[in-house]
Amino acid sequence: MSVCSSTRSCGEDVDELESVSWYHYELSRHAAEALLLSNGVDGSFLLRNSNRGPECFALSVRAKDSVKHFNVRRQYGRYSFGFNEFSCLQDFTSHMANQPLLGSETGNLLVLRFPYPRQVEEPSIYETVCVHTAMQTGRHESDLVSNAPSLGTKEGYLVKQGAIIKFVEPIRTLDLTECSAVQFDYSQERVNCFCMVFPERTFYLCAKSGAEADEWIKILRWKLSQIKKGR
Repeated sequence: MSVCSSTRSCGEDVDELESVSWYHYELSRHAAEALLLSNGVDGSFLLRNSNRGPECFALSVRAKDSVKHFNVRRQYGRYSFGFNEFSCLQDFTSHMANQPLLGSETGNLLVLRFPYPRQVEEPSIYETVCVHTAMQTGRHESDLVSNAPSLGTKEGYLVKQGAIIKFVEPIRTLDLTECSAVQFDYSQERVNCFCMVFPERTFYLCAKSGAEADEWIKILRWKLSQIKKGR
């Protein structure tokens, strides 16, 4: 039987949380995905800060060729994760040690098997510069103009289920304001297929990989959420 105190101050909570070996402080979402995809295995997981607030965290879990993220919230020393609430950090970490099975709203089943440690020896990814010469002259710092795709945009090719008919020009544009749902297509034994539900028709699409299909689903769902908010 564990005895936990719920009267710790916020500062003490932070110090206690930092003692967890798989808590990665300020690790970003994209950095967590890169870390788990490059060095983790199916079931690897870590805890990191979330941008939703000072008492909000994210549990990032490697699931085959993608990474899933789950919300963890702390309030007055108690931790909420899914439908469970833990009276203290010790109870929360003990639960994680028992390799819990998670079921997400998209139907994914994940087993948390391997905590990814914060302190781990990793090979260097830096290269040595052998050539360094200017390609232009007379330019200044003000000439460096950032260039990146707009937030929420994604380009690429998808295979649509249907008859094999080749067209030189696109024959249809899908209006997302009429789309009611985007989800994985579980009717096929492949992880790279998903569907978009419209009033008159459901479109079945396949990406090159499960990870790319997951990216499409995430960006499309984000677009739908923005449409509902009138943005």
